[in-house]
Amino acid sequence: MRFVGDLRILLLVLVGSITWSLTMVKSGFTYSFGMGFWGANGHDGVWHLTLINSLSHGSFQMPVFAGKTLQNYHIGFDLILAGIHKITNIPAHILYFQIIPPLIALAIGVLVYKFIYLWRRSSTQAFWATFFVYFGGGFGWMIAFFRDGGFGGESVFWSQQSISTLVNPPFALSLVFLVGALILLLKLQKQFTTWRFVFCVLLFSVLIQIKAYAAVLALGGLLVASVWQVWKERKIINLGVFISSLFISVILFFPFNKTASSLIVFQPFWFLETMMLYTDRLGWTKYFEAMTTYRMGGVWVKAVAAYVLAFAIFWVGNMGTRLFKGFLIVKWFREHKKVSFVEIFISFVIVAGAILPLFFLQKGTPWNTIQFFYYTLFFAGILAGMSLGEWLEKEGMKLKKIAVATIIVILTIPTTVGTLLIVYLPMRPPAALSNQEREALEFLKQQESGIVLTYPFDKHAAKVAEANPPRPLYLYESTAYVSAFSGKPVYLEDEVNLEITGYEWRARRDKTEGFFGNLGSQQAQSFLIDSKTRYIYLVGEQKDRLEDRGLKLVKIFNNNAVDIYRVY
Repeated sequence: MRFVGDLRILLLVLVGSITWSLTMVKSGFTYSFGMGFWGANGHDGVWHLTLINSLSHGSFQMPVFAGKTLQNYHIGFDLILAGIHKITNIPAHILYFQIIPPLIALAIGVLVYKFIYLWRRSSTQAFWATFFVYFGGGFGWMIAFFRDGGFGGESVFWSQQSISTLVNPPFALSLVFLVGALILLLKLQKQFTTWRFVFCVLLFSVLIQIKAYAAVLALGGLLVASVWQVWKERKIINLGVFISSLFISVILFFPFNKTASSLIVFQPFWFLETMMLYTDRLGWTKYFEAMTTYRMGGVWVKAVAAYVLAFAIFWVGNMGTRLFKGFLIVKWFREHKKVSFVEIFISFVIVAGAILPLFFLQKGTPWNTIQFFYYTLFFAGILAGMSLGEWLEKEGMKLKKIAVATIIVILTIPTTVGTLLIVYLPMRPPAALSNQEREALEFLKQQESGIVLTYPFDKHAAKVAEANPPRPLYLYESTAYVSAFSGKPVYLEDEVNLEITGYEWRARRDKTEGFFGNLGSQQAQSFLIDSKTRYIYLVGEQKDRLEDRGLKLVKIFNNNAVDIYRVY
C-alpha cells in the first residue's frame, strides 16, 4: 500500500483530521469567561465527561440519577477513556476534547484509505473515498444560502454531515472498529489465520458497546454477506465470523441494556414529516400539511406520491455530491456475477441505515435513530469516492476530468466550511462554565463522597438567557455538569439523557421542586434523608431558593456565584 510515500494522501489525512478536530479542540479550555463549550459539546461532551469520571472510579451507577445502575447505554467509548484517564491521570476533559479526537480522526482516514486500497488496489479510488469521508456534505448549505446568504444548513435534511463526526465520539470510534474489522475480513479471505479471525470477531463484537446502531447494521450486513458468500462461493469464513460476533455481542449487550427494546417505537415517516414541518429544518409547512392531510384522509395515491417525493428530497439533500456513488451502483447491477461479499455488506448498511430511521424512533427522544443514517452517509461517501476515482482512472479527457473533480470539490466543502465558521470557530461559545463555578465544583470534588442535590433545570430562565451567550451551563440545557466536574453522583441531572436511557425521572423532579418550593421543614428534612442527599449545590439566582427553614444544613462553600451546603 502506497501511503507514506504518497504526499497527496498524507496531506489529505492531515488536513481532514485537523478540520474535524476543530469541532472539538476549542471546547474544554478555560477562557476569560470560563470553560467554553461549542456546538453540541455543551451537553453531549459534558455527558461523556461525567461517565468517564464515574467509570474511572469503578462505578457502574448512573451518575446523574444517584442510586440507580447505568442502563440502556453503550459504555465502550467512555470505558476506554476512563481506563486511559485512570492510568495516565490526564484530566478527562483534556482527553475528551484535545487528545482523543485528533487520534480518532487520523485513524479513520488511514484505515479508510487502507481498506479501499486493499479492496480495489487503486490509490486514486482510495484517495477520493478518504476525501468524501472527511469532507462529505449535503445540499443543506444551498437552502441556507438562499434563505439568509450564509453557508450553514448542515442538518436542514435532519442528518449531521461528515464535519460533525467527532462531536459524536462513540460514532467516530465505531467507524475505527468497523473499518478495521472489514480490513481483517478482507485479509481473512486471502489467508486464514487464527489471530485474524479472533481480532476480526472482537472488533465486530465490541461495536455493541461502542455504538449500538453500528452493531445492528454491521451484524445485519455480515449476515447477508455471509449467506451470499455461502451461496456464491461455497465458503463459510464470514459465516463463522458472524456467528461468533453475534454470540459475543449478545453477552456484551444485555448487562446494560435489558430494557432497551422497549425504547424503540414504530412511527413511520416521522423524519420526513418533521423535515417539512420544522422551521430549523427544511420548513416547507404547506407541503407538510398536504402530505399529512392526504395520509389521514386516506387519499393514498396522492399520499404515496407526496411521501416518495419527500424521501427523494431527504435522500438527495443529505447525500449531496455523494450521489456520484450511483454510477458505481449501476455498474454493480450490470456485473452482478462479479459482486463480492464486500459490495453486499456495504449495500446492506446503506439501505438499512436509511430504512430503519424512517420507520422506527426512540421513545422520548425520537431524533436519536437518525444515527442509523450516519452510517449510510459514511459508506455512501466511500462509494462516491471509489466511483469518482474509477472514472478519473480512465484514459483521455484530462481537462474534463479536472473540471468535474473541481466542481465536485466546490459543491462538497461548503457544508464543512459553513459549519465550522458558524458553529465551532466563533470567539464566544453558546455555553460556558464560569471560573467561579469551576472553583466551587473543584472544592466539592475534594469533599467526602455523597449525593448532590441541584436545582431542577429551568427552561424559562434558559430561554431568557439565550440572547446573551455564553450561557452558563445551568441555563443552557439540562446537563450533567455538576457530576462531571465534581466527581459526585447527583440526585437528578441531565434529564435529556435520563429520557434517552429510559429512567422514570419525572417523579424525582416533582420531589425536588417540592423541596425547593412549598415543603415544610419537617417534610423537607425527610426528603433529604430519603434521597440520601449529602450536599446541596445552588448557583446564581437559585441561591435564594433555600431560605432558612430550620433544616439541618451548614454552608461549607460560598462565592459570588455558588453556595454549597452539607446535610448533617
